[in-house]
Amino acid sequence: MPPELKSGAAWLASATPESVEAFLDGLDDNALLALPWIFEFWALDHQLPPEGDWKSWVIMGGRGAGKTRAGAEWVRAQVEGARPLDPGKARRVALVGETFDQVRDVMVMGESGILACSPPDRRPDWEAGRRRLVWPNGATAQAFSAHEPEALRGPQFDAAWVDEMGCAAIDKGTNEPNKFLDPKSSESALPHYSDGRRDDYIQMQYLRAMTEYWGEAANNPISEYYGGPMVDMARAHVWAWDVRPYPQFPGLPEVWDDAANYARGHWISGRATAQPLAHVVGEICALAGVEVFDVSALHGVVRGYAMPGGITPRGALQSLSLIYGFDAVERDGELVFRMRDASVDAEVAPPLLALDGDDQSLETRRAPEAEIAGRVRLAYVEADGSFEARAVEAIFPDEENGPASASEAPLALTRAEGMRVVNRWLSEARVARDTAQFTLPPSMGWLGPGDVVLLQTEEGARRYRIDRMERAEAIRVEAVRVEPGIYEASEETDEVARIESFTPPVPVTPVFLDLPLLTGAEDAYAPHLAVTSSPWPGAAALYSALEDAGYALNAKVETQAAIGVIQTILSRAQSGLWDRGPSLRVKMLSGALESASEEGVLAGLNAMAIGDGSSDRWEVFQFRTAEPVEPGVWDVSLRLRGQAGSDALMPDAWPEGSVVVLLDGTPRQIEVSPSARNQARHYRVGPAGRGYDDPSHIHTVQAFAGIGLRPLSPCHLCAQSLGGDLRLSWVRRTRIGGDDWEALDVPLGEVSERYRVRVFEGQAIRREVVVSAPEWTYGAAERAEDGMIGAPSFEVAQVSDVFGPGLPARLTWTG
Repeated sequence: MPPELKSGAAWLASATPESVEAFLDGLDDNALLALPWIFEFWALDHQLPPEGDWKSWVIMGGRGAGKTRAGAEWVRAQVEGARPLDPGKARRVALVGETFDQVRDVMVMGESGILACSPPDRRPDWEAGRRRLVWPNGATAQAFSAHEPEALRGPQFDAAWVDEMGCAAIDKGTNEPNKFLDPKSSESALPHYSDGRRDDYIQMQYLRAMTEYWGEAANNPISEYYGGPMVDMARAHVWAWDVRPYPQFPGLPEVWDDAANYARGHWISGRATAQPLAHVVGEICALAGVEVFDVSALHGVVRGYAMPGGITPRGALQSLSLIYGFDAVERDGELVFRMRDASVDAEVAPPLLALDGDDQSLETRRAPEAEIAGRVRLAYVEADGSFEARAVEAIFPDEENGPASASEAPLALTRAEGMRVVNRWLSEARVARDTAQFTLPPSMGWLGPGDVVLLQTEEGARRYRIDRMERAEAIRVEAVRVEPGIYEASEETDEVARIESFTPPVPVTPVFLDLPLLTGAEDAYAPHLAVTSSPWPGAAALYSALEDAGYALNAKVETQAAIGVIQTILSRAQSGLWDRGPSLRVKMLSGALESASEEGVLAGLNAMAIGDGSSDRWEVFQFRTAEPVEPGVWDVSLRLRGQAGSDALMPDAWPEGSVVVLLDGTPRQIEVSPSARNQARHYRVGPAGRGYDDPSHIHTVQAFAGIGLRPLSPCHLCAQSLGGDLRLSWVRRTRIGGDDWEALDVPLGEVSERYRVRVFEGQAIRREVVVSAPEWTYGAAERAEDGMIGAPSFEVAQVSDVFGPGLPARLTWTG
């Protein structure tokens, strides 16, 4: 094959039709027939052996990279000559795999194996009885299993094709390490006798067994010819370390279609750093100064464990014990750890029991069901994803509304593992309602806490785990009931842990709204905060301080508010009546609008604040109809204006660009103490995941008057001429509890009833009085005293002891 035609398929695929036709026309019939079988022409660069002298060629790649095809074609290149019967460079080849079945099913007979890759006149015969391939030219390839290394002694091989070792993280994966699950593959299958559950521990034990076995000098002697071990574990490769970064793979299934295969696949990416439970427990014991301990009976894999500050080694072991289900017992001066599995250590029938002082050898009890938790919850750190805090819960059907027993574990777990833990806890709690007290003779003193005995009771044979023993002339035992099924792994579906998409630290847009009371249940002193951002960072945090330093967290906003700007003018309208004027066009920066029924609007739905962006200048209105015009743009019509007493703030027109905020419960009140009213404070608002000193946080200085305390403006202000006097009267409104239609009058809502009355001539104030009733007379003598020449104007505002004068009602006398 000329060098320029190696990997020629890439050239052929990108060539012009004329070039392809010229290339094919230039081949004779034999060359044209041979072209499909010339691997160098079709291969990718990484599938071709390296140039120069070499002894070992290692191909590393993910599933589908073409490793098997490359190995099969390399064997062909070694044994085949120029013609079918001509000898090649190698006469004897070793085919070595994890198991013999793997060699036969993958390397020899697989879709990319030697038989599938060989042209008809050079295809070897498979001699099943002798486990070998025989080519027409006499070359042979013998199949070997890595579990029978001694079989490789004797034959003088010219070349060898060795597959990598590896085991899927699946139940009983070591039965057939070459098996894998992939719905898209025809070779997808479970290992023998596997139930299909994810099992990272069996994969870990497989790799430990391989490395420890070949690490023994007796199993891996040094060659007298080349001075190295028979199996060089320094050059051993495990299937499969993926070049895709962990945890992005498998945490981004929308990027990689095979992410769902990770949980029960061969990948060691993300698993290589896990530790056996026995090693972790042993390390904690060493930290505690315990020198004599036995952890050989512990089984499990620890993906990540953090010892919280201040926790003792005993507390750390107890946390692991609860999650993994093991006991620590003392045996002959040694601290022994072993898994709970309810296996029986001794059978105890009543004739073997000793009598205590009360002539009672066995007593069984059952705790009331009310004392047993029917709901258990576990908080943990999610493995294989963003390592966020997650929680799982197990509930008995009859305890859906009952209290939950909650625990936290500083452990990295999958959701399936977390569910198995809480299911085990729940089952243990129910079974452990049954307890037993009995007395053993000294001859059974070899039993100890943690051992399981099979007791013959009136209900039949039951298993009890010994929890406490008191040794005297006889041995007094306290035990709890156990069942083997509790410790069998439940069938929980493995879910791919997703990585949340990265949200850049963009600034947020805060809007402060010092609003009147809408429901009466709000804090009258505190303003609302609405926040939006694109993209939304997940949550926003508000920090406050007396000066631009020493900030403390004030509030956390979890949900993005619906904020927008108006694109048409909103003219003044009469409050208390449906505003049927032109539609108001609103462009929403975030959130959406929707229509509501008339009954719903009258009940409080679709409330919206409109203002100029300042904290204390907001009109509240409601709307019934919102029609989408284009993405993010709505026409709002059929409105109720000046709600909650904000009609006194209504200008002649709200101009284009005015800010609107949907009051749907998302804007939340911040913390402002009564003593901080009208005091300027520093605020920083930004993504909750970043500190307040991050550039993404916005700094602002705000002072809030506590509009919830502000009295509403009086209504029905009118003037009547009585001789030379003018008599003013009005009707009081209330900011609290004014919706009761059965009451004779609305509540006062203030400490006392007072009103401030101002008399204007033009813009000049001629007189100001405070009255305690909703009426006042402006006499002729007072008009003369004030030098009133033109028509007077009046402002009447209710006065609050805390807030001061509220919004005024205005009237100009024209009579």
